[in-house]
Amino acid sequence: MRKARRTGVVVPCAALVALGCAVPAGPAAAVGGPVAVTRPVAVGVSVPGAVGVSVPGALKPIDAEALRVAVERAAKELLVPGALVLLRTPQGTFRVGVGTAELGADRAPASGDHFRIASNTKTMTAALIMLLAQDGRLRLGDPVSSYVAGVPNGEHITIAELLEMRSGLYNYTNAPELATMMDADPGKAVTPQAMLDLAFRRPPGFAPGASYEYSNTNYTLLGLVAEKAGGRPLAQQLRDRLFAPLGLKGTALPAADDTSLPRPYAHGYMYGGTAHALTDLPYPADVQAAARSGRLRPVDYTRQNPSYATAAGGAVSTADDLATWIRALVTGKVLDPASQRQWIHSPKAEDPARPDGQKYGYGIAYQRFGPNAAMYYHGGELPGFNSFIGHDPDNDVTLVVWANLTLSPDGRTTANALLPAILKQVYTSISVAAE
Repeated sequence: MRKARRTGVVVPCAALVALGCAVPAGPAAAVGGPVAVTRPVAVGVSVPGAVGVSVPGALKPIDAEALRVAVERAAKELLVPGALVLLRTPQGTFRVGVGTAELGADRAPASGDHFRIASNTKTMTAALIMLLAQDGRLRLGDPVSSYVAGVPNGEHITIAELLEMRSGLYNYTNAPELATMMDADPGKAVTPQAMLDLAFRRPPGFAPGASYEYSNTNYTLLGLVAEKAGGRPLAQQLRDRLFAPLGLKGTALPAADDTSLPRPYAHGYMYGGTAHALTDLPYPADVQAAARSGRLRPVDYTRQNPSYATAAGGAVSTADDLATWIRALVTGKVLDPASQRQWIHSPKAEDPARPDGQKYGYGIAYQRFGPNAAMYYHGGELPGFNSFIGHDPDNDVTLVVWANLTLSPDGRTTANALLPAILKQVYTSISVAAE
């Protein structure tokens, strides 16, 4: 739930970025023996129908073993304890589990493992807002002040500008006191209003609509807007309107006091305190060296209270559910045709000087990363997990990646850093840039 790190697959030099979300930190990292990074990888491939699958010209014939080797090599370089790749293409479904779902255990990550999806939650919050607009319960041009009181410039900020990250409101996850609080009491339950209070103590960065800046404050506000317009708690609306209709049985927005994960689940790890995820605080050279040598072990952040993330990043899901979700969202299975057209055309260039660069719209990013390849995508980051979800409608490619280490010792977001290795196995031509 912080500024996106620029990384991954790009054309020609704009980047696919997993927009991050963070949750509370745990105690300081312990010093111990080396961390086990990878072990034999589990690969599962299922191909629908008989032989002779047609592969679009943009796609390579996928070699399951080559994909496994590429993911394993990249994860090992990043020092990731465990990672999961779920890839669906016209050739079939490929599942690659690398390393372990829990340090000290011998269990490869699986596509049914629950994990905290962080800012991928924004795709769900935005879809709910679109459904409420579709129902006539709100209009995207409404000012946020019609639903939530006390918002700076609230009478001039529209619901659409919140969706697009163009409100100018301060991002509360940048507030240093939040990281301090989460380090001191990782299990503390907080309210969305408390997080908004953190943001509203700071002045807006720009006038509504004047620029783009990723801010979790926008989506925490949208959660309150949805509750006001929909007349029911956010978690209930998400369950009834999105998760249940699509059969997403492993997906939920936990209650404020719930720090558990449903079984089976992956443990999540990160080196150091919350500020490394919330505020882009880099790792000092000695910490990097200690992590690389195995003298520094990552902290287990699994049972953190995600209540401060709520609509901006609080959901729990599985790779199987997320693959179903992002494909359904992009291909028009969630919204009616008019709302879908509005949603699909919502991404705008984040930088007006680079109209062909990365774009952000109504809870979704869009990037062209090859001559015949483009993806609607989002990502999530929090202490413990890093993830990416995306669907390429032109080539019917769906990709979910999660890793149970937030950042590599050198500061790379792990799911993003895995993307080039994966996409090189899928597409005939992509452009790749290092972070």
